[in-house]
Amino acid sequence: MTALDAVSIITAKRDGGELSDAQIDWVINGFTRGEVADEQMAALAMAIVWRGLSRRETARWTAAMIGSGSRLDFTDLPRPTVDKHSTGGVGDKITLPLAPLVAACGAAVPQLSGRGLGHTGGTLDKLEAIPGWRADIPVPRIREILADPGIGGVVCAAGADLAPADKRLYALRDVTATVESIPLIASSIMSKKIAEGTGSLVLDVKVGRGAFLKTLDGARELARAMVELGTDAGVRTVALLTAMDIPLGRTAGNALEVAESVAVLAGGGPSDVVELTLTLAREMVALVGIDTDPADALADGRAMDHWRAMVRAQGGDPDAPLPRAKHSEVVRSPSTGVLTDLDAMAVGLAAWRLGAGRARQGDPVQPGAGIEMHAKPGDAVTSGKPLFTLHTDTPEAFAGALAALGSAATIGAPEDYSSNPAVLDRVTV
Repeated sequence: MTALDAVSIITAKRDGGELSDAQIDWVINGFTRGEVADEQMAALAMAIVWRGLSRRETARWTAAMIGSGSRLDFTDLPRPTVDKHSTGGVGDKITLPLAPLVAACGAAVPQLSGRGLGHTGGTLDKLEAIPGWRADIPVPRIREILADPGIGGVVCAAGADLAPADKRLYALRDVTATVESIPLIASSIMSKKIAEGTGSLVLDVKVGRGAFLKTLDGARELARAMVELGTDAGVRTVALLTAMDIPLGRTAGNALEVAESVAVLAGGGPSDVVELTLTLAREMVALVGIDTDPADALADGRAMDHWRAMVRAQGGDPDAPLPRAKHSEVVRSPSTGVLTDLDAMAVGLAAWRLGAGRARQGDPVQPGAGIEMHAKPGDAVTSGKPLFTLHTDTPEAFAGALAALGSAATIGAPEDYSSNPAVLDRVTV
């Protein structure tokens, strides 16, 4: 008979065994109730880091995480549901223009998002820069917003009862060096996405210096694991692997990225943000069978109308001035030539040091802090002209940010620059 106690389960995985469904259910339920101690779950997580989980184990682990709380159901809505999840990057504000764009195309977008940690920004932190905007929305109100044809999208925080086992386990993994496990990462992401009740899901798996995953092989492995989990749970799922060696757009910071997102919705904005927004939107509408080109909804103003309605629906004022930092400092180009490279990690670290991000969960962020990038790779730059503008409420932060940016920009001759594709691969089952 399969042992159902923490020590036996830890031992089985430590020795390379495959856990039974009963063992997985027991340990997740026990940990959620506080009957499995933190140190025991930490030991099991470390065993999983070293020994891994099979596809069956990962699917059952994810199902147990979902089963630790409630699961939303939007199947009765008059429009199909589709969501997007990004693994995080520098300047990644894509959710902001994407959600209203896809809603304008006729889908319902239940986007449960998170806050930033370290060098990557959080969608909720960005949106909370809008005066009055609220991330905490009750489920009945979420349903009303999604059903409203003039709104159709909501971006909010996950409720406390949505996969609560994941919240406890992630906090434990964060302090026990057990984050780096593909099955545990995939399970953490997908347990929340499946529990939120979406019928379809597009995953944006970032790859490169500014991403959590640095290599294409690692990103492809995570994408495949998440697509399998979604498919096994009945959620139509596809993943795009997208480049994150250089920042997305020309801003990194909360209010700065909101302003850039509004510019995209108004028909302008940086070309790389527009391109990725439309690429993901086309994947999303295709998954739910809507035969339309999202570029039309962007061009004719419908996406902007849905953005304004979404902001109002969550208490925000789309016409209110966005917060501005109290202090700014300009970094000038040291030479004339072409910007051939811009290190996303360096830019993200600098923005974090300026106050745009947090070192620990729960730390406050400055809504106006961040970086404007006056040039992107491929652009001509002139000695003495602005390269970056740094923004913060705490001027003592400039020194650390400048140190991080010290070697971020590479300037050379035109022939030294070569462009790379934004989408590196597409993963389906």
